[in-house]
Amino acid sequence: MSNSPCIDICRYDEATGWCYGCGMEKKEKKAWKREPERRDAIAAALPARILALAQAGHRTGNLAKKKKK
Repeated sequence: MSNSPCIDICRYDEATGWCYGCGMEKKEKKAWKREPERRDAIAAALPARILALAQAGHRTGNLAKKKKK
């Protein structure tokens, strides 16, 4: 995987540090650019994180762009 999973939302859950858009932590977004050997491991963790955020009631993925009313 070479394309970043980042979708330019960059809003983070305070408890986990995970981005609501892609699931990455800030340090992982930097590692994605600088340490390509870590990309597979980072990418493998993201679906479970997004699912956990969604199950906790957060908007995730492209829905995270919209604010809750």
